[in-house]
Amino acid sequence: LRQFAQRGFAMTAVSQMASEKPANSKTFKIYRWNPDKPTEKPRMQEYKLNLSQTGPMVLDALIKIKNEVDSTLTFRRSNTLACITNIPKDQPTTDLVIYPLPHMFVVKDLVPDMTYFYKQYASIKPWLQRKDTLDPSKEILQSPEDRKKLDGLYECILCACCSTACPSYWWNQDVYLGPSVLLQAYRWMADSRDQHLSERLAQMENAFSVYRCHTIMNCTRTCPKHLNPGNAIAQIKLLLAKN
Repeated sequence: LRQFAQRGFAMTAVSQMASEKPANSKTFKIYRWNPDKPTEKPRMQEYKLNLSQTGPMVLDALIKIKNEVDSTLTFRRSNTLACITNIPKDQPTTDLVIYPLPHMFVVKDLVPDMTYFYKQYASIKPWLQRKDTLDPSKEILQSPEDRKKLDGLYECILCACCSTACPSYWWNQDVYLGPSVLLQAYRWMADSRDQHLSERLAQMENAFSVYRCHTIMNCTRTCPKHLNPGNAIAQIKLLLAKN
């Protein structure tokens, strides 16, 4: 009986030690600002999560905080950057700091005002434009070689990381289209099925739309999809010089 009691005590002690073992936790420091309280300054708020009970992506952590910790936290669930960014687990003691996109007006918390960015995107007419009349039931064929020219362009997720990392875009946002929109513009210029190259280039024929790029290359270093907006802008400049 004493032997069983000792075993029972040992098992109890082990279970207590296991329960007291520090959880696989990580601290998230998140930018907070509420427009309904204009007298309060923006602040960084800390949240501690057990990563063993959280999904692997930053968006998973944000959703868990929103659902289980603080329902007032505001962010876009369509946040493609948070969707593709893993929570770093190799440095458990390092806090994960989350800000909204820089150099943009903030609507609330992690929600930037993307209104002007999307207006710029719409201005390049990001769809296939044809001058001839084709049967809509038939595909517009493209060779494998021409299709390959679109690699590194169509994958853009319009997260605006490249544009908001560009000093020229910070200073000339009202007239300079920025790396993200220019990469999208070149995506259609490079498409063999499009027949409006001259019109697309004419839109860029001014001192600001494309030529505010000074090849600082922050855009390429920042892109979470490892695309090269700087090269796309260089190709647009080359087409303008040739045409």
